[in-house]
Amino acid sequence: MNWKTISRNVGYALLVSALFMFIALGIAIFGHEDTAIAPLSISFLLTFIFGVFPFIFVRKTAAITMREGYVIIVLSWLLSFIFGMLPYVLWGGPFTVINAWFESVSGFTTTGSSILEEVESLPKALLFWRSSTHFIGGLGVVVFLLLIIPSSSPMRLRLTNMELSSLSKDSYNVRANQTVYIFTYVYLGLNVLAFLAYMLAGMSPFDAINHTFSVCATGGFSCRNMSIASFNSLPITLVTMLFMYLASLHFGMLYITIVTRSLKPLNNDVLKFFTGTLVVGTVIVATVLKMQGVTATWFRAFIDGGFQVLSYASTSGLAICDNSVWPLFPSVLIMVLGIQCGMAGSTTGGVKSDRILLVFKSMAVHIKRSINPSTVNEVRINGKPVADKDVEPHVLYVALFLIVFIISTLLCMASGSDNANAIMGTLCSLDNVGPAAGSIGSFGNYNAEPSLAKFFYTIDMFMGRVEIYPVLAVASFIFSRKKR
Repeated sequence: MNWKTISRNVGYALLVSALFMFIALGIAIFGHEDTAIAPLSISFLLTFIFGVFPFIFVRKTAAITMREGYVIIVLSWLLSFIFGMLPYVLWGGPFTVINAWFESVSGFTTTGSSILEEVESLPKALLFWRSSTHFIGGLGVVVFLLLIIPSSSPMRLRLTNMELSSLSKDSYNVRANQTVYIFTYVYLGLNVLAFLAYMLAGMSPFDAINHTFSVCATGGFSCRNMSIASFNSLPITLVTMLFMYLASLHFGMLYITIVTRSLKPLNNDVLKFFTGTLVVGTVIVATVLKMQGVTATWFRAFIDGGFQVLSYASTSGLAICDNSVWPLFPSVLIMVLGIQCGMAGSTTGGVKSDRILLVFKSMAVHIKRSINPSTVNEVRINGKPVADKDVEPHVLYVALFLIVFIISTLLCMASGSDNANAIMGTLCSLDNVGPAAGSIGSFGNYNAEPSLAKFFYTIDMFMGRVEIYPVLAVASFIFSRKKR
């Protein structure tokens, strides 16, 4: 294991965080927010020094093994979490060490759950840093480093293959080197459009940039206590719904649709499946809300229901109503939609609609084969056959997701968390949705949860964001070395 090479490339990720800390520091200085200047100054200096240090003492090299690639991915995320929590810890207030760690991991993994009971009590500079962690994490800590590494480098190709889900790479015929740039172009384009749309809808520039970082990363952090509901504005609500949906779609599909100026790429089985579940989910939730008297009108029922369905299904976690007062059924339904989430190749967490569709189609094919063994039945996506050997890894991932969910839930229960909160909190952390229901619902927070449970939730957030396998791979490296 070449730790010099690893440290040099992890340094890139830290320098990205240092850049946004520097911008937040500028906001603190020009805004005369004295309480935020020292925490951000110290955090920036420490992050910058640790990020730039390897470049001074380590020679540039393109050689990297697959094992080192996995370590770079995991360490880039973990060190971003650690240095990202520094502004919170140094500022103090509600940020104990575990709370600061929770907020940092939730931000970078674009989960969006929070320990803050009074978000608006934070200085604007600290709120900007908090939202910036969504922006960084939405594109992916490692994607930032991939943009810097030369396209000819074999390390770049290996990290691309490990950072991006095989589902997102295989859906559209583009080279691995192009994939990183396509994701970046679409992500930055969505951020620019969302910012302009929020401004036109009536947001202030500061609110607009913070909510842009959140919605395009499908994160969930808001600089308002009541999230999107604070604005009480239908245009802002509709803009948020639009960009939650767009950020849930495959970025390659959006790119090709724009470049070719054709709607043909939208004729996609996964897109139809994902959009169909949103429509059905919205109708069911809105009907329950109206029939149960939660909302006074059908219009309000469809706005509230549609927003919350899209928020959970996109793993955004933004809110316009308090789902803790909802009946149990719609609350559970939207959390189930969070498991499925959006399409591969988007900023959403969760299992991905692609895998869920593959599982359903695979189940249907196996049932047909069991009834008529002599007939030829195969899984087809977008009219193309998918071999069993290509379906198997994604079915195994769903099984692995469930195993991690069960183990994490039991650990949270053992740590003293309420049984219902342990189940919902684990599920929404592993999905990167964030808010769940009840006291940890859309207008709630995780502050009252036991410290150990908060730590387990952050592990779930991380594993959900990197899709479990890289974490298990690095863990296997560590344990295999200990046995030698």
